[in-house]
Amino acid sequence: MSASQTPPADVPTLLVKIFGKDRPGITAGLFDTLAAYSVDVVDIEQVVTRGRMVLCALVTEPTRGLEGDLRSTVHSWAESMKMQAEIISGTGDNRPRGLGRSLVTVLGHPLTAEATAAVAARIAKAGGNIDRIFRLAKYPVTAVEFAVSGVETGPLRTALVTDAAAVGVDVAVVAAGLHRRAQRLVVMDVDSTLIQDEVIELFAAHAGCEDKVAEVTAAAMRGELDFEQSLHARVALLEGLDASVVEKVRAEVRLTPGARTLIRTLKRLGYQVGVVSGGFTQVTDDLKERLGLDFAQANTLEIVDGRLTGRVTGEIVDRAGKARLLRRFAAEAGVPLSQTVAVGDGANDLDMLNAAGLGVAFNAKPVVREAAHAAVNVPFLDTVLYLLGITREEVEAADTHDEQ
Repeated sequence: MSASQTPPADVPTLLVKIFGKDRPGITAGLFDTLAAYSVDVVDIEQVVTRGRMVLCALVTEPTRGLEGDLRSTVHSWAESMKMQAEIISGTGDNRPRGLGRSLVTVLGHPLTAEATAAVAARIAKAGGNIDRIFRLAKYPVTAVEFAVSGVETGPLRTALVTDAAAVGVDVAVVAAGLHRRAQRLVVMDVDSTLIQDEVIELFAAHAGCEDKVAEVTAAAMRGELDFEQSLHARVALLEGLDASVVEKVRAEVRLTPGARTLIRTLKRLGYQVGVVSGGFTQVTDDLKERLGLDFAQANTLEIVDGRLTGRVTGEIVDRAGKARLLRRFAAEAGVPLSQTVAVGDGANDLDMLNAAGLGVAFNAKPVVREAAHAAVNVPFLDTVLYLLGITREEVEAADTHDEQ
């Protein structure tokens, strides 16, 4: 049988497991030992945790009469390497995986045993089987990825979201496949997502009308005003403000922790990155230049004779506008919507999150968390990378490469 063939279910195979202190040469040594028996490799799995290795090799049974000699030789080699060996007889390959393939990313700060148990139990209750677990990151959060089979992605996501929130972790469930890494456009909201501030409030502080702006915002939250009405009402309160305040507001804007890392890493990996905002181009244009963004669109404060007029000009960026801009950016980038990622926190981001291939609610209101494909509730924007399967080690390796 050639190495490319899968053994029938009734063909004898051996599971060879080696475990002990990790060091270079163990994997090569094991397979050099097995090569003397002309076995074929069916499967390999290796993991290292806190310097301890577990290496599993599923191989075909050697020529009749040589299994005992193989066992003795492997055990002797393992002992010489100060490792332990276990060899289990069986038949065929690994059992077939059930239909449905999903990747479940779990973020904890910290990730407790209780939360991990709850997630694993819920996967099992939904009919899924955990095929593999892999750590994506240990900082700034602990992020692990479960490869799950046997249940479709939609029902699994529904089953996990509520339980995850109850035990204090964030869970993202996406369909497994090459398309996950193929998502090549990320579009973010600005206020309370890319930055920690609400830009209209920064302007209002300079105009001395914070309380009045807050009243209009509260009315909009109660549903008494739609976004466009509330935008015009709040901007009207800025009438007469000297245009020099724009530079002051730009200086006051605080990026969300992890924002630079997120954008820098995505750009290195070939992603295009954009922002859409119900705020103002006077700030988003500056962010685009500072962060090297590919796209940026927001409302524009009208300035005449060096003062704010209390009006906005041009296309209004509201809830529907954000989704429209996502589609426009995707078309300009040559990226299908299925390969886009949208990140936001408010109800006016919902259309955009739903239109994207992956919609991520970042420290969002409950209604947004429930509607999004994934939710992140820790104050680190770069955790979005883990939802794309990008590991912390990849981020750090890219940083090191840039410094050389």
